[in-house]
Amino acid sequence: MTTPPTLPPDEVFDWLDTEAEKRANAGLVRQLRPRPAKADELDLAGNDYLGLARDKRVAGASAAAALRWGAGSTGSRLVTGSTELHTELELELARFCGVQAALVFSSGFTANLGAVTALSGSESAIVTDKYIHASLIEGCRLSRADVAAVAHATPSAIKNALATRRKPRALVVTDSVFSVDGDLAPLGELAGICREHGAAMVVDDAHGFGILGDGGRGAVHAAGLAGAPDVVTTLTLSKSLGAQGGAVLGPRRVIKHLIDTARSFIFDTALAPASAAAALAALHALKEEPGLAEKVLENAGNLAMSLQAAGLKVSLPDAAVISVQAPSAETAVAWAAACAEQGIRVGCFRPPSVPDGISRLRLTARADLTESDVDRAVKVITATAPRGATA
Repeated sequence: MTTPPTLPPDEVFDWLDTEAEKRANAGLVRQLRPRPAKADELDLAGNDYLGLARDKRVAGASAAAALRWGAGSTGSRLVTGSTELHTELELELARFCGVQAALVFSSGFTANLGAVTALSGSESAIVTDKYIHASLIEGCRLSRADVAAVAHATPSAIKNALATRRKPRALVVTDSVFSVDGDLAPLGELAGICREHGAAMVVDDAHGFGILGDGGRGAVHAAGLAGAPDVVTTLTLSKSLGAQGGAVLGPRRVIKHLIDTARSFIFDTALAPASAAAALAALHALKEEPGLAEKVLENAGNLAMSLQAAGLKVSLPDAAVISVQAPSAETAVAWAAACAEQGIRVGCFRPPSVPDGISRLRLTARADLTESDVDRAVKVITATAPRGATA
């Protein structure tokens, strides 16, 4: 047996330099780019789909809550972190989405971790679409369940994995709208397969809530699955609602179970009251202006079709997310930088963030984009496209 080397203190992290060099050679170095409070760039990278993050109703509610309740929540939800705002937000979310109950978490990531781990375990089989969000993947890794990740958007693969499982319980986990290409999962068909095989379903509706369904009630609502006894929905408060936090929605007994067992709920400091108030105000704004959801879809469709007409390799969006394929990770980074230099901020997705290994510009439509905004974005993205980006 080989004795491990004994390294001096200043060498124990030398392996990080090797890994950093590998990432640099692969074009996968990431950088933090702080933005100013008010930027001149046209933002097509953020997830403020309804344009509510700066809405005076939303920001004002957040400021008022901070003054009343304090800057932080002071503890976990089960100790001192629950306020009247959290309870009101949960009731309003449940009522709006047509479910029995809701539970607010500090982020969409922790909501997904809590839902997947608490609703599975060593006696469970989890079947997932291989393109699910990283937070769901982490939940699967921590679940102690048998996990099968199957081909993207292939219900027959889900069905086969359920039929051949070796555990008595089963959970199907999927995004509603996938975060890379913006395509919609066949939720109705998946629900039928789940019921055929006695499985429950967890749907991450982060990119569908606020955009799809009646008045923005989400993809699960649009699929006719709201209030179903075997469907649990997770969502984030940081996209369409322009705030911060996450939530799990579903049957009342599921929510009670999460309160007792979800470690990312029990041991995490609660969402700040200011964020809960902001999300609540944004939800009220969505109810008052249901046309916001329709405007997002209109802008996304116009943006995607114009880029496609220009010859770029573009996904046609089912919600707000649009991807434009780049020839490589390096050209994707350079393309995004060139867009930024001309006043258009776009996302840049590269492996391992993209499961299919294809680098992309990732664009997000918003309800407050004007026709001239869309025209300007198309002109800049097309003019800066690298060789090999056209279809």
